[in-house]
Amino acid sequence: MKPDDKEFLADLFRAAIEAADPENALRANLPGVPRGRTVVIGAGKGAAQLAAAFERVWPARLEGVVVTRYGYAVPCERIRVLEAAHPVPDAAGLKATQALFEAVQDLTEDDLVVALICGGGSALLPSPPGALMLEDETMLNEALLASGAPISVMNAIRKQVSGIKGGRLAAACHPARVVTLVVSDVPGDDPAQVASGPTIPDETDRAQARKLVKAWGIALPPRVAAWLEDDAGLVPLPSDPVFSGNEVRVIASASLSLEAAAARAASLGVPAVILSDSVEGEARDVARVHAAIVREVARRGRPFSRPTVILSGGETTVTIKGGGKGGRNTEFLLSLALAAEGVGFAAIAADTDGIDGSEDNAGAFADGLSMERLRKLGWDPAALLANNDAWTAFHHLDDLFVPGPTGTNVNDFRAVLIR
Repeated sequence: MKPDDKEFLADLFRAAIEAADPENALRANLPGVPRGRTVVIGAGKGAAQLAAAFERVWPARLEGVVVTRYGYAVPCERIRVLEAAHPVPDAAGLKATQALFEAVQDLTEDDLVVALICGGGSALLPSPPGALMLEDETMLNEALLASGAPISVMNAIRKQVSGIKGGRLAAACHPARVVTLVVSDVPGDDPAQVASGPTIPDETDRAQARKLVKAWGIALPPRVAAWLEDDAGLVPLPSDPVFSGNEVRVIASASLSLEAAAARAASLGVPAVILSDSVEGEARDVARVHAAIVREVARRGRPFSRPTVILSGGETTVTIKGGGKGGRNTEFLLSLALAAEGVGFAAIAADTDGIDGSEDNAGAFADGLSMERLRKLGWDPAALLANNDAWTAFHHLDDLFVPGPTGTNVNDFRAVLIR
């Protein structure tokens, strides 16, 4: 790929990240200082950065604890930062969950709980209910990730198999008031879906969760399936009085970040169009739709004239059928490069938290010549895609995008440049 195109696309990514800067987002959404204590709790891959920013902008005393992914911690003076595994829960996550509950014990109606919630919190907060164990929740998470189901479906099921998700943590804060500040990484920016809503209840019930399992053909672990068949330990509904007076604010989102990227592109002389901030579906299928649009623009100048950069956000999924390495953004790009091979385009797809899948890259770059280059290196692009091995493809092309942890998470970012 041309260095200028790669730098242009990386600059758009940086603009998207800047729009979701934790300190700016928090400063504009601070609740009033309470008469009593201020307790900060939080979870997600950007929770430590949010906590550090909150310490800088909060004008009064505070205390608290947040949990983030291994390697994502940053120093905080008054808020304890814990680390746990993502995307598969571990024992450290269990301890972190317990620490959050301990932090909100013995509160009064004069106290304020500020919940800093962002993407990744579902895996970081394991809390197997009843007689279930961590291994049950781990197997559930693996089954959900392998199913190809959208994040809303996965979270609806997770909430029914948890002692903290679906508003249970907020219920434990009662009678203190809870203000939840959300950095949204879910399509449509429903705050109850981010991190499976530990402080935000929703209307999904056990029967609906069972229907979703059946509809998506999700192979649940036996003990989890048995738990879902029982109506014990139901998730509290929004009408429950323990949530009275609580408040929820989405302080950063994919929509705002895409608008910032579009403005940056325009300032650099390239008009931008935003397809959607809530694209869902199988990553390789979403890529083929994008490829069709790219071909139409490049060859016929419709529905957009050249030059242009096509932006989209949301969260795609990958149904794992092979044994390769990669994430949804690298898989999107590999499929896009195959479907639009030979067309004059350059693209980036990256997770705004800085990590795509299990490796250290946020995503990758691709263009109309990527697949030709890959074949010359002795690799079969179609075989790599079939094996869910997009990381290997872009590793050998030297086109992985590795910005490191960004401190925020507003879903996936995709930009396709057509000169």
